[in-house]
Amino acid sequence: MRVLIVVNNPRDWPLDVPGATVVPARAYLTDPAYGEERHARVFNLCKSYRYESLGYYVSLLAEARGHKPMPRPGTIEDLKSPNLVRLLTEGLEETTQRALAPLKSDRFELSIYFGRNMTSRYDGLTKHLFSLLQAPLLRASFERQQGQWRTRSIRPIAADDIPPPHHEFVLQAATDYFTEPGRVARRRPPTRYDLAILHDPDNREPPSNAKAMQKFAKAAEHLGLQPEFVTRADIGRIAQFDGLFIRDTTFANHYTYRFSRRAVAEGLVVIDDPDSILKCNNKVYLAELLARHNLPAPRTLMVHRDNVDQIEPKLALPCVLKQPDSSFSIGVVRVDTHEELRAKVGSLLEKSDLIVAQEWLPTEFDWRVGVLDRRVIFVCKYYMAAGHWQIIKHDEHGAWSEGPTVAVAVSEAPEEIVRTALRAANLIGDGFYGVDLKQVNGTHCIIEINDNPNVDAGHEDGVLKDALYREVMGVFVRRIEARKRGAAR
Repeated sequence: MRVLIVVNNPRDWPLDVPGATVVPARAYLTDPAYGEERHARVFNLCKSYRYESLGYYVSLLAEARGHKPMPRPGTIEDLKSPNLVRLLTEGLEETTQRALAPLKSDRFELSIYFGRNMTSRYDGLTKHLFSLLQAPLLRASFERQQGQWRTRSIRPIAADDIPPPHHEFVLQAATDYFTEPGRVARRRPPTRYDLAILHDPDNREPPSNAKAMQKFAKAAEHLGLQPEFVTRADIGRIAQFDGLFIRDTTFANHYTYRFSRRAVAEGLVVIDDPDSILKCNNKVYLAELLARHNLPAPRTLMVHRDNVDQIEPKLALPCVLKQPDSSFSIGVVRVDTHEELRAKVGSLLEKSDLIVAQEWLPTEFDWRVGVLDRRVIFVCKYYMAAGHWQIIKHDEHGAWSEGPTVAVAVSEAPEEIVRTALRAANLIGDGFYGVDLKQVNGTHCIIEINDNPNVDAGHEDGVLKDALYREVMGVFVRRIEARKRGAAR
């Protein structure tokens, strides 16, 4: 991908960055050759980003051309609002206090050149600010009030605002940024779109194992996508991509949800979208949804402090209690006695005003039906962990074990299981869902609907093999192309 540094006048950027071409702003806006460029990263270092200035139009037209501008038009607007800047950076309080604590004065300005400052002890703060705001050259102003540092403003600066003594450092920062692995296109067949795959390397129970992640990446490249594995620290870079595939355990009050929201706001194709995360991560919502649409489910009671006495008469013991945002068998407990029921309900209601109680339905295995884009793409049997009533068994030391997974051809799975699962998933949306069901005494019922379902190499791909990964990546390609066509119209 070609790297363009766009300035009002090339004399404003007297630095020669390897691999980058310096372009006058008027040439970029008016020369047809730049309009025909298919893949480019545009670093907009114009003197002003005010509305309808050259700098404003450089970012605006770069986005219209399918280039990847920095800053983006949305970032330019964000930086104009001090209140919005403070809102965007409110999560950096601890980093800010730690970095600026040694200062004696009550006001401080911090220059940020491609995420770095000439004083290395500010690197943690500058990298975070650069990641959040994604403008090449920034100047942040801080003020100490009642012993606490507060962000007053953050504004972009032009190339000719760089003090001459800083030139050598800025050249090195820019060179390091452009030559960092993954920044500049490698020598490989041209790809059409960029896909971010979000994961957490420290997650002990990720939704895809390492081998599956590599298979997703290989399938993406096969279909013309350029995959890049990203982590929570890359949220500020999300606008550089065309799609986001979340492969970390999702929660509503969690960085995965914020990542999804940010990506949707930036116009990316996102799996899974924030609405799906919100809906699937709340068992209270799911229980109400299934009841409203008359879908089969275990006998269920929404529990609050005033109806705890109804649990035993309605459901009997043992029964299952679920905190609303439970996942991976965590936050789901079976209670066998009256005393155990009272104690556990009390502790769960301290965290949430509503919890879910369900009848206990012991089975040898649960069905899992994987649904993507309103189509069933895999079916599995998840067997219970040895000596346990759930698929995953956790102990008090944090260790865990799980039962076997057996993939089943969709055509060989019970028709009513597949049909019910598809109907349930379609109530959530057109994302990627795993619908869990039980079969008991000739009937079936839905246990839950999960967003971001497991796809582990050797498990869920047991029937389709590598074709399963291509199915998922194919949805990204079709959706991105549809969105690009719509934008072009």
